[in-house]
Amino acid sequence: MPDISKLIDEALAIEEEDAKAAGALGFMGRALVQATLPHSKVSGNEFKRINGNYRLSILAPKEIGLPYGTIPRLLLIWLSTEAIKTKSPEIILGKTLSGFMDDLGMISAGGKNGPITKLKDQMTRLFSSFITCAYVGEHTSIQNASIIDAAELWWNPKSPSQSSLWKSSVTLSHSFFREVTENPVPIDLRAVKALRRSPLAIDIYCWLTHRLGYLKHESKIPWQLLQLQMGAAYSNSPQGTRDFKRAFLRALNKVQLVYPAAKAFDRGEYLLLQRSQTSIPKLYDLRDFKG
Repeated sequence: MPDISKLIDEALAIEEEDAKAAGALGFMGRALVQATLPHSKVSGNEFKRINGNYRLSILAPKEIGLPYGTIPRLLLIWLSTEAIKTKSPEIILGKTLSGFMDDLGMISAGGKNGPITKLKDQMTRLFSSFITCAYVGEHTSIQNASIIDAAELWWNPKSPSQSSLWKSSVTLSHSFFREVTENPVPIDLRAVKALRRSPLAIDIYCWLTHRLGYLKHESKIPWQLLQLQMGAAYSNSPQGTRDFKRAFLRALNKVQLVYPAAKAFDRGEYLLLQRSQTSIPKLYDLRDFKG
């Protein structure tokens, strides 16, 4: 109940002020909205998702492992937003580790299983991964990309509030930078922050605000297809689909608290989407966006 009460409070704040005016307009690359990263740790070093004719594959070094959970999503949103704001693939991460983690909505606490250790682990996993996006149909289109070309992380994890002599930075790969800047999905960073405890809820929010932004007629999406897109942790059996559906609807309830305009309904065998106001009601010219 406390989590729901907090979500309601944050939802009311979102309703009171437009995301751009509140300084909370963010972006996510379309390729990573249409199919998603793992929600929890998975075995192996290859991960695949399917959304209709779209295929997403992520490959990581065996000794490092695949990125998973909330932190890679927060990192991707932050990097995508900075790329749009600065119009540059070279992204400065901040003067201090604590400042960067604050931007991500994380607490800069140490320890073996603390946020700093988890952030370092997920950054290593994400930045070491190789992504393949493919559209397979009458016309096949394939794009291979890493997230970054290089990273320089000068922070001292034992002194997260201490400024380093050199600025920590990453250089986005050409392919990822182009995907983000040419196909950005606008999102409300306050909604992402409110949903940060659930990677599935973040995925649903980003997907809905993208999908409902161009929907012209109602759409019926069978649960089995949604499971291929977002339900990696569930088996392909009928019971696995039922378990995924329950998890999806729990997360959807949270999403609709911060995005009440989203018209998405359970209709038994499928999820019904109806034309809705997008989460970001105004259309912005990205050439004029300066954060």
